[in-house]
Amino acid sequence: MKRVNGLTVLATAALALAFVTPALADGDPAKGAMVFQKCHVCHEIGPGAKNSIGPVLNGVVGRHSGIYPGYSYSDANKKSGIVWTVQELQTYLQNPSKLVPGTKMMFPGLNKKSDIDNVIAYLQTFDKDGNPVKK
Repeated sequence: MKRVNGLTVLATAALALAFVTPALADGDPAKGAMVFQKCHVCHEIGPGAKNSIGPVLNGVVGRHSGIYPGYSYSDANKKSGIVWTVQELQTYLQNPSKLVPGTKMMFPGLNKKSDIDNVIAYLQTFDKDGNPVKK
């Protein structure tokens, strides 16, 4: 293996892959489906989902903020530069307006870490087209 600045090319590639592969939430998707009922008032997910008060959440984990087609996002969300990683969603779902001041999302947040982890795990069960993710 070729060495580059003390690291092997293989180690460098593995490290780079770690930054582009979305982490999985440490939660229970079945419990997250129940928590999602709070979100479903404004958001849809799954096959045939449509924008509503909030954007469709198919494939949200790993997606840039403010880009789902056909949804009218706040300038704050469009300009936030956020990529919805598990970590960003954990922060956002605790208090959306704290992470993105000026967001249209008026939801006050989820209080329990387990609810946040579970709902993110549920979101990860759908791909960008709303199809179930095969594991």
